[in-house]
Amino acid sequence: MIYLDNAATSFPKPEPVYRGMEDFVRASGANPGRGGHRRAVEAEAMINDTRRLLARLLGCARPERIVFGHNATDGLNMAIKGVLRQGDHAITSVLEHNSVSRPLNRIEKDGVITLTRLPATADHLIDPDEVARAFRNNTRLVALTHASNVTGTIQPIAAIGRIARERDALLLVDAAQSAGVVPIDFDNDRVDLLAFTGHKGLLGPTGTGGLVVGERVTVRPWREGGTGGDSTRPVQPEEFPHRLEGGTPNVFGIAGLREGARVLLKRGVETVLPHERGLIRVFLTSLKRPERLSWYGADRVIADRNGEGRVGLVSTNVAGFAPAEVGAILDEQFDIAVRPGLHCAPYAHQHLGTFPQGTVRLSVGILTTADDMRQAAVALDEITAS
Repeated sequence: MIYLDNAATSFPKPEPVYRGMEDFVRASGANPGRGGHRRAVEAEAMINDTRRLLARLLGCARPERIVFGHNATDGLNMAIKGVLRQGDHAITSVLEHNSVSRPLNRIEKDGVITLTRLPATADHLIDPDEVARAFRNNTRLVALTHASNVTGTIQPIAAIGRIARERDALLLVDAAQSAGVVPIDFDNDRVDLLAFTGHKGLLGPTGTGGLVVGERVTVRPWREGGTGGDSTRPVQPEEFPHRLEGGTPNVFGIAGLREGARVLLKRGVETVLPHERGLIRVFLTSLKRPERLSWYGADRVIADRNGEGRVGLVSTNVAGFAPAEVGAILDEQFDIAVRPGLHCAPYAHQHLGTFPQGTVRLSVGILTTADDMRQAAVALDEITAS
């Protein structure tokens, strides 16, 4: 199979991820911090080592403020529901995944907050000036994606972070599509909260991810329980990471995530974007009739600017075919895996004019090859010729 659905989850994983998980499960798979025996200590040390590696990748000076959860959705809910209070105003955009939109919509519907949803430009960007103009006296949170999972555009979070910091508001960044792909500097970009998932660009298994919490932020715990340390307190401890990590963590998954982080640090995250952009360009230039596909502006950026400002995904459509039909043909006739539909981002597709059927998304990863992209181009040429 040619796997071009890395924006959903990276596959295959690098071999050290598989080996690292198996080795840990067989040798040290105990419950971290829940006992004084050697294997429990080893499990706790592995988790803390993973925090340190992720802190290096994400530009965070305080590894203990990296909180593990199930995925980016977990981290986003933890942040949104943990910082917004009655009467607050929040700012978001049309490019967001439902993991941002739905919790914000819910607490707006419940009458807790007011919400401003910003439009995107014709280049699928959120204009920092629009963010600044949307501020009110009670604006507490700006919640934005770093890289859109529909358009692939990378948002100017550093500029938006400065705006939020000047107004004493918090910036929450959804890094589901950017962590491990786009160099991130949490501290210097003035990010306050950053949600990440382990199973995409960070190359780990599903069921891993979480939230980076800046030192300006107080997040109310939304899950309380055992921490394996101080069991005397009647409520969750104040100290990080235990404040937001009630319950036994996904130890086996974090062991795999550690190996994914090691692979990226050894390779250099700065090499990933050029690799991904080059692959998307190979796909475009290998098509015999690229004009037969709808590109939503991506073809010009890929051809004229070598994909600058984008991660390695592209959404396209074939005239006369529903996206689901194209996805099924690619899967059944060509053994190529892509993602058709709305990609859990309905507002983004309304922005593109592709709602309600969506688009066909092709997304690459560090193990995708140029030959994979040439074969995908041949398959799309055959479909468009029909």
